[in-house]
Amino acid sequence: MRVERIVYAAPGWGTGEGWLASGRVVEVGHPRPDADAEETSAHPLAQRLAAWFDGAADPFLDVELELEWCTPFQQALVDALRSVPRGETLSYGALAALAGRPRAARAAGTFCAQNRFAILVPCHRVVGADGIGGYGSLGAAFKRRLLALEQR
Repeated sequence: MRVERIVYAAPGWGTGEGWLASGRVVEVGHPRPDADAEETSAHPLAQRLAAWFDGAADPFLDVELELEWCTPFQQALVDALRSVPRGETLSYGALAALAGRPRAARAAGTFCAQNRFAILVPCHRVVGADGIGGYGSLGAAFKRRLLALEQR
């Protein structure tokens, strides 16, 4: 199996990277300002990610993800997240309900915290019942910035 690394430059955001195996996305990370600056790869997905961070309204629904590791509930969470329209938000409880397990809000939150498909599986659209919620090491300010980008 051949693994391919892609890089995307997002001006004002930083540089992000991702990995594909046999044409399916294995992981995509958010751009980080402290990453070594590189030019965007020629790969179409890298070009699309760079454009997304420049405001393009790409839902990435045609991008195939490597999900063989997912349980049926995790697969349902991926499907539910990918169905949330750009610029809209929902709570962890609502996400769990969309995935068929309305009382599994904590499990939905855990899944989002471990999401390895930044932007492609838009966990930034999931907010806490009492506020925006966290966003891992990038923090709530980064999450707010992503949501603001989608409002343009």
